[in-house]
Amino acid sequence: MPPPPPPPGHGFRPAQRLLDVANAVRHDPRIPRTDLARLLAAHGETPADLAPGVFTDADADALRGAARRMTAVLTEPDPDRAAAALNDVFAECGARPRLSRHGDHPWHLHVDRGDDAGWADWFLASGALALAQILTEYGQPAWGECAAPDCTVLYLGTGPGSARRYCSPACASRTRVAAHRRRRRAEQAEQPEQADV
Repeated sequence: MPPPPPPPGHGFRPAQRLLDVANAVRHDPRIPRTDLARLLAAHGETPADLAPGVFTDADADALRGAARRMTAVLTEPDPDRAAAALNDVFAECGARPRLSRHGDHPWHLHVDRGDDAGWADWFLASGALALAQILTEYGQPAWGECAAPDCTVLYLGTGPGSARRYCSPACASRTRVAAHRRRRRAEQAEQPEQADV
């Protein structure tokens, strides 16, 4: 199950928004427009921008497709292939950096075709820019898919410490406990049975 969206007021974190939308689409490939709108609102999009006549079912469908495309980047561990995939997205989206202030939003960076670009273009361009910044800062993809069996949640590993492999401490702990139990069973199976005295 994907993690819950961030609380309101935590907008303009495009890498986290990318992950939250991608995880939601992975969890439910047909996630309804209303649920996508709620998720985007949690990331700072305004109700006016997300109204049914502005953020349409066709927009939601295109956004789901863009999320699936970015999932391919989010599951790519090789820095060269990740960079090439991000460059492909930039080329496709006509990415030219510009500052934008629309609606009630403060000035912020856009890299899509313009304020009238579609939701999918906006999502692809802003997500690619966020991942490109992370890749250049860390020198490798600081993101991935949880290494725990039966978990497909995507995560960002941009915090302090060693590279992350799990989406949460719970998945890391569950995996360590399962490995410990497997080792114990293997050790017990290898021990010769003690003869009865």
